[in-house]
Amino acid sequence: MSDMAVIEISEPGGPEVMRLARRPVPQPGPGQVLVKVTAAGVNGPDLKQRKGAYPPPPGASDLMGLEVSGEVVELGEGAWRWQVGDRVCALTNGGGYAEYVTIDARHCLALPEGVDEVDAAGLCETYFTVWSNIFHGHAIPDGALFLVHGGSGGIGSTAVQLGAARGLRVFSTAGTDKGLDFIRSLGAERAINYRSEDFVEIVKEAGGARVILDFMGGDYVARNFSAAGMDCRIVQLAFDRGAKVELNLGPIMMKRLILTGSTLRPRPPEFKAAVARGLEAEAWPLFATGRLRTVTHAVLPMKDVAEAHRILEAGGHQGKVILKM
Repeated sequence: MSDMAVIEISEPGGPEVMRLARRPVPQPGPGQVLVKVTAAGVNGPDLKQRKGAYPPPPGASDLMGLEVSGEVVELGEGAWRWQVGDRVCALTNGGGYAEYVTIDARHCLALPEGVDEVDAAGLCETYFTVWSNIFHGHAIPDGALFLVHGGSGGIGSTAVQLGAARGLRVFSTAGTDKGLDFIRSLGAERAINYRSEDFVEIVKEAGGARVILDFMGGDYVARNFSAAGMDCRIVQLAFDRGAKVELNLGPIMMKRLILTGSTLRPRPPEFKAAVARGLEAEAWPLFATGRLRTVTHAVLPMKDVAEAHRILEAGGHQGKVILKM
């Protein structure tokens, strides 16, 4: 096959600016594999890229799509481990909204045992993000309190599951009864309705958080400082309530807090490869035992990509939105 269907952006804007188009099938370079895409996960960075606010890094595809599942159909020079015909899920550097995509072979993982291939398309972006920020290179004591804001979303639901599976006391926030029930089903010890309850007081009464995962920013930053226990690490992955805040630095000194954050896409390929091996060794086996499970909110055909973006932007979804190619 010489060309393929892709989703392009005609100009920055709303979901309506995305369109089906044809492009040549890419060829795998050294260390890469060519994957025939079965499905692709839809993520927050895709929405930002569509709006023109998240340009791809140099050398990456201009197409959206940061995670896929599919079949290895060609190997680049020096690509190790994989063979033609292998079924994989993978973290991409872009290009997933297409029928074929080239991927660093080190960023591919075998499908977890018992996981459907379409559902597997929604694993890598969230699992790489949570693992790299919360667990990779960090020792967290068993039974430590892990506060996850927005536990019913894609990254949040992954964090709740991984935290519970690794022996942490997971407290998590949501704004609806449905969301709270969902968080409990994932293993959270305490589901907090942020509309009617004060997460700060609840977490403080439980002894304070050792790790906090936050997407809100704004006034939540100071509130996280208050909810934190000694030596707490606060990981900022988004700032829906605002990126600029005025802070009292006293709690950082008095509690020895660490406030950190990251974006995954620009990280070096060697770092992503190390995260992939960590997931493979420590997280992927938990799917076979039932301690982890996929959480898919909706699966839509490629032509309905605009609706997939609308679902994500509307909020209230539980788990991942996936495009089936």
